Amino acid sequence: MDVSREVEVVESCMVTPIEQTPSHGLWLSPIDLAIVSRGLIPTVYFYSSSSSSGVVDDFFDVTRLKLALAKALVAFYPLAGRLSVHGDGRAEIDCAGQGVLFAVARSDLAVADLVDSQPSPELRRLFAPRVEDLPSIMCAIQVTFMGCGGVVLGTALHHAAVDAPSVFHFFRTWSAFSRDRDGHVAGPGGAALELPCHDRTLLRARTPPMVHPDAFTVFCPKLSLSETSGIGPVVSEIFAVSKDQVAALKRACTSSGDGGRVSTFVAVSAHVWRSMCAARRLPPDATTRLTFPANVRRLLRPPLPARYFGNAIITLGTAGKVRDIGSEELASVAGRINGVVRRMDDELVRSAIDYLEMNGGKQPAGTLPETELRVFSWLGMPMYDADFGWGKPLAMHRALEERGGIVYLMDGLGGGVRILVSAEAAVLKDFQRLLYAII
Repeated sequence: MDVSREVEVVESCMVTPIEQTPSHGLWLSPIDLAIVSRGLIPTVYFYSSSSSSGVVDDFFDVTRLKLALAKALVAFYPLAGRLSVHGDGRAEIDCAGQGVLFAVARSDLAVADLVDSQPSPELRRLFAPRVEDLPSIMCAIQVTFMGCGGVVLGTALHHAAVDAPSVFHFFRTWSAFSRDRDGHVAGPGGAALELPCHDRTLLRARTPPMVHPDAFTVFCPKLSLSETSGIGPVVSEIFAVSKDQVAALKRACTSSGDGGRVSTFVAVSAHVWRSMCAARRLPPDATTRLTFPANVRRLLRPPLPARYFGNAIITLGTAGKVRDIGSEELASVAGRINGVVRRMDDELVRSAIDYLEMNGGKQPAGTLPETELRVFSWLGMPMYDADFGWGKPLAMHRALEERGGIVYLMDGLGGGVRILVSAEAAVLKDFQRLLYAII
């Protein structure tokens, strides 16, 4: 990327809901509060004008996008609010229709030169909305019109407001309003495809709170963070694994007695964990841990509404000696992760919520130690459904991941998987070699 060619912001405004919305302080659950310090999460979507059908004279028409956003914010009104503090000192979202930051920018860069770019400080600086002076804002958008005719859509949503399923629910709705501009989608403000549920008290702690003694065998309320990774700067790279390679990994995991029922998440995570342990040349006697946020919407009894809007995730994990993770068959490593997945139930989730309410789970800034790996799964999520009427995005991913030891699993083309890995630059080359070694 030729970064000497800058992005110029030519317009900036606040888009507010098109109709009056509830005005109140939105209570945040213990899970929300545990994530509030992560702040705004920057992502980028890449669109090509040549991939849209029909006339493209109005490609990413700003007026149309703003109107669609104003309609979507009627149902998703917390995103138009601001992070605030209740009189009792507990963080909340002040829902008063303050608005979403909407910026328009221009650049002479080309989408074709960026679509394969890696998350980086430069990518965030150029294409993510600038929110340094708006720390309490919940949502910000930047539409950058490129010299080639394409568009980069940069977004920043506050983690106190949303988890990944909630993010994609919002973008599906906003894009549908833009796509169906004649108002053929039913719902308030012209419509929401599927109305979000804003009742976060569904994830309130029990009275009195109770933590099951077995919960901590899989529940990981706190991460071991340090100021630096210790072995050099952190960089990010995206690796593509084909459908056939994923199938090969899953076959290698079937001897664990699961009868072939090993998920893509489990198989790929097991291989990434083992590969990263080897790439980092960890001491054999060291204990390594893999953690992952688990979506709990379907685990509670009764289940949460499918469109619960907020954070409905708890961090689970498994650990082992480096020598064991490196020497075991892949099926055994996968079995460790599968064992955690199978432990997920209503009592585990309730115990996690009660623990967070009693002890807090707010994480300090920092990066993971070399022995830790944290895997986020966006597999099966509608990442590419953000079609505003001019075609689906060519690619979508985070603009920046500053912490080492972070992995994102995303759907790839043709049934494959894209693996975004943020780690020390010194180990990524070895990791790439090991990642593809058995597949």
